[in-house]
Amino acid sequence: MPDPGTGEPLLRTAHKLIVENDDLVVSLDLPLETSRADVMREICHHLAPYQAGEKPIVGETVISKDLTIDSLAVMDMVMELEDRFDVSIPMNVVAEIHTVDQLADTILDLRARR
Repeated sequence: MPDPGTGEPLLRTAHKLIVENDDLVVSLDLPLETSRADVMREICHHLAPYQAGEKPIVGETVISKDLTIDSLAVMDMVMELEDRFDVSIPMNVVAEIHTVDQLADTILDLRARR
């Protein structure tokens, strides 16, 4: 089903998460679907501190070349995105990701396989 706002495909996910820790129970309502726009927004949010000058971060942005980010920060960001979108990106796949679009595509592809 396409996102009515962007026309992008949406992915279905779990809609409720319950976290239990000792006597504390927290219930989080999660969105049923994740759009490409949601993934791009989250990636851009993580990359914003590494933006070089006034050049915007777009799909064609080459992460290691167009931004002031080092490899350790890239790995930290990837781990945060994995947690956020409940995916696991294999290291050999991470090594092949160069652009923001490629990272978003990878996350969406892995979510679609679940």
